[in-house]
Amino acid sequence: MSTTPMAPMTTLASLGAGFSNEAFGSQAVFRAVLQALSHPGRTVPVAHDAQTPAVGHAASAAVLLALLDSDCTLWLSPRLAASDAGAWLRFHTGCALVSEAAQARFVWLAQGDEWPALGSLAQGTDIYPDQSATCVVDVSHAKATTADASGAWHLRGPGIQEVAVLQVEGLPDDFEARWAANHVAFPRGVDLLLATPGHIVGLPRTTRAARSAAALQEA
Repeated sequence: MSTTPMAPMTTLASLGAGFSNEAFGSQAVFRAVLQALSHPGRTVPVAHDAQTPAVGHAASAAVLLALLDSDCTLWLSPRLAASDAGAWLRFHTGCALVSEAAQARFVWLAQGDEWPALGSLAQGTDIYPDQSATCVVDVSHAKATTADASGAWHLRGPGIQEVAVLQVEGLPDDFEARWAANHVAFPRGVDLLLATPGHIVGLPRTTRAARSAAALQEA
C-alpha cells in the first residue's frame, strides 16, 4: 500500500488539537453520523470543539476525527492533500494516508475538487458490503426543503417517509447518473456524507436520488 507523507513544513506543534475529551467528542459526532445515515436528506448539526484544519469544512474534519483509527485508510482530494489536513488526521487518529482513492476506506473531497468515479472506489462485496468506501464531501450548501423548491433533489429509500427533498450546491453536474449507478450496485457501493461547515447530510447507497419526484416514481 502506498502512503502519502505529511505535507511539507508541517510540524506537530503547528497542528490543532483534537476533541478536548476524545471519548465524549467522538461519541457525539458518531451519533450525528448515525442520525444522518439513518435519515437520508436530514440536515444534522455536528457539534464539536476540535481545532480543525483551515482547509476543508470543519464538520468533515470532525466526522473523520471520530470515525478514523489506525486500521483505516484515507484518501484526500488535491486541495486537502496539499494542506495539513492529512497530517492532522494522521496525528490524532493514526490512520494511513494513501495516494490512490481505490485503496481507501474513507475519502475526503474538498469543495470544488474533481470527484473520482464512484465505481472506482472500494465497493465491498455481496458478503461484506461494509468493506466499501465512505466519502465525506464538502459542499457549499445542503438543506432539507419543500417539494416545490427550485432545483431540489428528491430522495426515496429506507429511513425516509415517502420522499425527502434536499437542496445541495456543490455536486457534479452528472451526479444523478453517478448516483444511480452506485445505487443499483447494492449491497455493494459507497455511502456519502455531504458536509457544510457545520452540518452533514447522509446519502447511503440505499437511497435513490433524482431531480424530480416523478423520476423516483418511474424507477
